[in-house]
Formats: sequence, structure tokens, C-alpha cells
Amino acid sequence: MTVDALTDVAGVRVGHATRTGDGWLTGTTVVLAPEGGAVAAVDVRGGGPGTKETDALDPRNLVQKVEAIVLTGGSAYGLDAASGVMAWLEEQRRGVRVGTDPAHVVPVVPAACVFDLGRGGDFRARPDAATGRAAIEAAAASAPGSPVPEGCVGAGTGAVVGGMKGGVGTASTVLGSGVTVAALVVANAVGDAVDPGTGVLYGELFQGRAAYPAAHVHEAARQRLAQATERNAPPPLNTTLAVVATDAELTKAQAQKLAGTAHDGIARAVRPVHLLHDGDTVFALATGTHALDAGDPLALNEILAAGADMVTRAIVRAVRAAEPVDGPGGTWPSYGALYGG
Repeated sequence: MTVDALTDVAGVRVGHATRTGDGWLTGTTVVLAPEGGAVAAVDVRGGGPGTKETDALDPRNLVQKVEAIVLTGGSAYGLDAASGVMAWLEEQRRGVRVGTDPAHVVPVVPAACVFDLGRGGDFRARPDAATGRAAIEAAAASAPGSPVPEGCVGAGTGAVVGGMKGGVGTASTVLGSGVTVAALVVANAVGDAVDPGTGVLYGELFQGRAAYPAAHVHEAARQRLAQATERNAPPPLNTTLAVVATDAELTKAQAQKLAGTAHDGIARAVRPVHLLHDGDTVFALATGTHALDAGDPLALNEILAAGADMVTRAIVRAVRAAEPVDGPGGTWPSYGALYGG
């Protein structure tokens, strides 16, 4: 049984740590790989990324597998959350072995952040090592194949998309070959997720299942969004993050290709993307339990296509699951509040 989430890739777990109220509107999300790690790669296309340990994922470099990936709020400050994840992994003796003693490990924990500083009212309220530890503990405590909470949770707590509330979303599919491909996103973009002419989500237009709102509903929504955006100054500095996972057996180079093509999924659901004040970053994970057809040099293609499709679907789900925020840090209506179901 699948739950249409990143956790449909067997062994992958997701945990959120969420902080709201008293100036807080932020959090951290951790993707925990199966014990022993997963082949990992990354592709960064935003002009203002905030990342940690991404160089280790270059196919030319030593590290082959990672145990966890951190997505966090708090801009560059929030990357401290990765320290809490590292500490937990070290206690579990999970990481790169650097000696004969099993306790001598160095966990390589790639991380990326979104900008949400001050959105809860307090610029200094941002994730730290304790937040990261809480998120990985939540992931470890979850049952295999558990549903993943979406919307304003974890790293998506303070997310905003084009003046509208963003958040976390996830989606998965099983290909005809039996390979599972899934994505989890933190939708927090400078660009819009909604076609300004119609009010339809770009991602749903691409999927061919858009429901067009009535003209008067769209006009009212447009006015409400413009009023909210006018009150929210200065303009946001944003980023969309994603983790695309598969149970296919991939090399680091193949995983990097998957991370790169998955950016197409962002471009279908958000316009414009990859701007100088975005930090758009996609990670790829491959658990390696499903071998590709060695006799078919193009067997990777369907995984590449599915990765981008799952990112698009996940962004749609993130925006639809988001709830409105009206607080000391700003006012961000949700798509649901503006347009209904």
C-alpha cells in the first residue's frame, strides 16, 4: 500500500520539527535514509543558495552515500540544524567510517535552507541544532511507509510562494518497471504558483486537471492577495527545495542527472524560477534495491521524467495544503482561503 509520499521509497523516513508562536514561524525537515545510507547527489540552480556539505555529493568526490538530508528554515542561520542531525547520527554510529572503532564515524549531512527570517515576527527565531535533532528523532520514530504531514510544517512552516502561503508537499509513483520515484518539496518561491490571468495553479495546468475558478472569485482573490502583498515589506527572499528519491540502483552521476532534471518540475509549477534571490536546490537519493535493466542504456529516462513530474505534483500539494497566516511578521493568504477547494 502506498501513501503518495516520499516514504513510499522503502526505508526512507521523514520527520518535521515545527516552531510557531511567540515570534516563531519556522522549522526543519529531515529525510532519513535507510541504515547504511543512500547514494546522493544535488543540483543547485538558484542564484542565492544556502547549503552545507553539497560539495561532498559531487560524483568526482569520495563520499558515496549519506544517511540524512536536512531542509530547514532560518536562511543560513538555520543550517545549524544539521549539527543536531550529525550528533544523533554519530550516536547511532551512522556515517563514513574513519577508523577501526565502529564509533569513529563522520556523518556527512547535506543541508539546504529557505529564507523565512522574521515571518513570525522575530528575526532571531530560527532553527538550531536542537531543532534538527527533534526532526531526525521524529523521522526515526516514524513507522516505515508512514504518511508525511504536508503544508505549514517543518521547513515549510514559514514558506511563502509569490505572496501566498507555501509549505511542504510530497508525491510518489510506481513505474511500469516496478521502480518507485517520489519527491518532497519545500515550496518557498519568489515566483508565483498561480496563473495571474485565471487563478489556476501552474502545476495543475501542466497536469491537465485544472479547475478554473469563476471570474468574480478570481478577481476577489487577486485583490485580497494584492492587499496582503502590499502590507508585507520588504519583498521576500525565497527558495524552493526538493528531495527526489527512488529505490532504483543509481550511480552518483545518474543521481546527479535525476536531481538536475527534477528542476524542470519546479519550472512547471512556479514562474519565474532560479532567480538571483532564489536558492533553488534539488537533492536526489537512490536506495539501490531495484536494479535497472543493464541491457537498456536509456532505462534511466523514465525515472528522470517521473522525478520532474513528482516535484510538480508535490508543489501543487504544498500550496493546497498550506494554511493562511496573519501575524506580527506579515499576512499571507493561502490558496484554499482565496479560491476554496
